[in-house]
Amino acid sequence: MTRRGMLQGILAAGLWNALTGRSVAAQPQVRDMKGIEELQKGWKTLLAEGFKAPLPSEPLKLSDAEWKKRLSPMAYSVLREEGTERAGTSALNGEKREGVFVCAGCDLPVFTSAMKYESGTGWPSFFTTIAGVFESKTDYKLFGPRTEYHCKRCGGHHGHVFDDGPPPTRQRWCNNGVSLRFVPKTGKA
Repeated sequence: MTRRGMLQGILAAGLWNALTGRSVAAQPQVRDMKGIEELQKGWKTLLAEGFKAPLPSEPLKLSDAEWKKRLSPMAYSVLREEGTERAGTSALNGEKREGVFVCAGCDLPVFTSAMKYESGTGWPSFFTTIAGVFESKTDYKLFGPRTEYHCKRCGGHHGHVFDDGPPPTRQRWCNNGVSLRFVPKTGKA
């Protein structure tokens, strides 16, 4: 996605939030950092029975041609080329079931449903992550420096983390929905 397209998406998200009255984020149920630690340690309780979760220490390296075969064009653009999907386009924005969000590139569990909240931005947002699943770098592509994060296992781009999230972390892990796949605790993804 071009910078112009990204700016249009950001402006559209703001307009959408104003029109739908979703400018106030729903608050997570966790009230302190001890609760955050418990969420991060207990994430497997939300994993579907039989789901074989890879470890961050099991790298997945594929050729460019293999990634193109494995991913949709939009997922390839975001995960492999650090693109951004348009705000409000991900079905995962409204996902409310219990379960785990995994990297769409390699199935590494990265967030749980208990970590998700409604930020009003038009992208799936989380106030914390499963520990040790992302690596970050500074991104200077837009207005100023931002913290960009990538899957530790496959290197896929997921989004940016901001300091305007809810307490107690004050973090907003703003994730491209196309970079994720949801695995419900019960049933099939």
